[in-house]
Amino acid sequence: MSPTRGTGSIPVHTTPFVEIDRSRWAQLAPNMQSPLTNAEIVQLRGLGDRMDMNEVAEVYLPLSRLLSLYAANAKQLHDSTQSFLGESSARTPFVIGVAGSVAVGKSTVSRLLRELMARWPDTPRVELITTDGFLYPNAELERRGIMHRKGFPEAYDRRALLRFITEVKSGADEVRAPFYSHLHYDIVPDASVVVRRPDVLIVEGLNVLQPAVAGHLTIADLFDFSIYVDARTDDIAHWFEERFMALQRGAFSNPNSYFNVFADLTEEQAREKARFFWREVNEPNLQANIRPTRPRAKLVLRKERNHEVSKVLLRKI
Repeated sequence: MSPTRGTGSIPVHTTPFVEIDRSRWAQLAPNMQSPLTNAEIVQLRGLGDRMDMNEVAEVYLPLSRLLSLYAANAKQLHDSTQSFLGESSARTPFVIGVAGSVAVGKSTVSRLLRELMARWPDTPRVELITTDGFLYPNAELERRGIMHRKGFPEAYDRRALLRFITEVKSGADEVRAPFYSHLHYDIVPDASVVVRRPDVLIVEGLNVLQPAVAGHLTIADLFDFSIYVDARTDDIAHWFEERFMALQRGAFSNPNSYFNVFADLTEEQAREKARFFWREVNEPNLQANIRPTRPRAKLVLRKERNHEVSKVLLRKI
């Protein structure tokens, strides 16, 4: 019997995504000019990323155009719904979730999309928030005995994050999120990030596509669009190690850095420490919690070892 046939069976080749290779994807916006200079792109990319003008033109300009179409259609649907109900209310922000592993480049993708979408006439106000601010403070993680699981779903104040997105989505004039310091590796007391009625809000984080638990609402339910940044596990492990080494030579040398204890390690010791963190923390989180959410995204960016996107998977409508 054919593997694609049978009573009640689903063909093995069936997928909810359209797979588009890079060359075809680039042709979807052939006449668009990048509004960003090479210097701006260098400032936007994270440690280890190799984002350049060509990558922006072939991958992210078409993506920003697609997102602008979704945002415009969401506005049209909002207006039509309000007309149907005989009501009038302000348009709510278009919310985009960006998920993926540590070191996969999702922060660079998020920053780049913020800059590109702000250039579209219908979305001049674009804000970016990371879920790091909703991690429990280190003292609370220690109290709960899960400091070693920082970055896992249980390490976040998910109720506070859901309240934040709900308030933004409801059109609140001003919403505040806790501020997270990567230097101190902790929440900064009495500091906050303020979001004021954006046209678009980008929410970037490891676990933003987590499904609901016991039927409760989750932040992914409030997204209008979602992106998963994907790559092979071995490639991400390599990027994580190289990023750790770059930080060890740079930011870790700051005496105020939480990771200053690693500043004087030899190269061999530093690499072994990076591999330990990957093996014991980041890879288990990727396999158990992050990668299983990939099918929930509306679009997947598949990266190769050189960090270039080779394919785009877009959910069928």
